[in-house]
Amino acid sequence: MILEIADFKVVADRADEFPAAVEQGLQFVSATPGFHNARLTRSIESPARFVLIIEWEDVEAHTVGFRESENFGKWRGVVGPFFDGAPYVEHVTVEVSRG
Repeated sequence: MILEIADFKVVADRADEFPAAVEQGLQFVSATPGFHNARLTRSIESPARFVLIIEWEDVEAHTVGFRESENFGKWRGVVGPFFDGAPYVEHVTVEVSRG
């Protein structure tokens, strides 16, 4: 299990609309084999900054299964118009977790 961390800066005057766009776009992400769950967070100090955390079975589920599918273009078509610059994306493993 890995996490995709996507850090977005969105156009400030559209920030309140962004969560609904992400929710709509996640239908394309969640249709990908290897997808487990997703959550969107919003910065309190910088309200135009969002971090999307997606749990994938492995890196390839994201980088190949999703990014190389037609659903990636559909996802970007929904959320891309909100971006204020390119998102920063990386993959991480969970080393410690407490529930």
